[in-house]
Amino acid sequence: MDFSTGVGYVACFGLVLGAILLGGAGIGAYIDPPSVLIVCGGTVAALFIGFPTPDVMNALKALKKAFMPASPKPMETVKKLEELSQRARREGLLSLEEAAEAADDDFLKRGLQMMVDGHEPSAIESVLFGEIDKIETRHKTSINVWDAIGAYAPGMGLIGTLVGLVQMLQNMSDPSSIGPAMAVALLTTFYGALLANIIGIPTANKLKQRSAEEIAHKELIAQGLISILGGENPRFMVERLNATLPPAMREEAA
Repeated sequence: MDFSTGVGYVACFGLVLGAILLGGAGIGAYIDPPSVLIVCGGTVAALFIGFPTPDVMNALKALKKAFMPASPKPMETVKKLEELSQRARREGLLSLEEAAEAADDDFLKRGLQMMVDGHEPSAIESVLFGEIDKIETRHKTSINVWDAIGAYAPGMGLIGTLVGLVQMLQNMSDPSSIGPAMAVALLTTFYGALLANIIGIPTANKLKQRSAEEIAHKELIAQGLISILGGENPRFMVERLNATLPPAMREEAA
């Protein structure tokens, strides 16, 4: 589990809560159910306007990826592919059947199984990279939903504030009520800023990072398997895969 995500959420809300308490106004002054309804309800409603229902639901499911650990380190993947290449070179592709059954990575398992089944290299390459493209498209859709939360929430907050200001201006007969009414009107902007800048935008950024890591991991596997199919020298395969890694990781994997 990636604890940094949870720590970040708790820290952000904790800092805001701490500032409120230090200000002396009390939590009650910052609680307004109608404002929550406008911001949260309005943002969710806008999501369903802008995206198909399955995309919104998939984006909510994707939230768990923000709490999951990163994909395996590239050096570990390269070493695993080197072992598979050496075995295939010594004993033939059929010797990889046991590795396919034992693989804990579904993408690697499918690739190895297709190799053992004797499919054409071009067909295997097409299937592997086609799956990567579909995964990337699905990830982008979920990320777009979370980015949209970051965009819609402040707008809904502004709408709520305008509604509150209109109501306040219609009741100007009592000057003493103007201050409290203004405070309540501004709460929707506050809620919108919280939803956008603590949940929406940071979550989208974390999912972008996780997506990039997963895609890079799968591309590394696909390139390695295609090299094994082509009978490439294991040492040269490692050098070629290392060339796709950042220098620090490349040295670690060498």
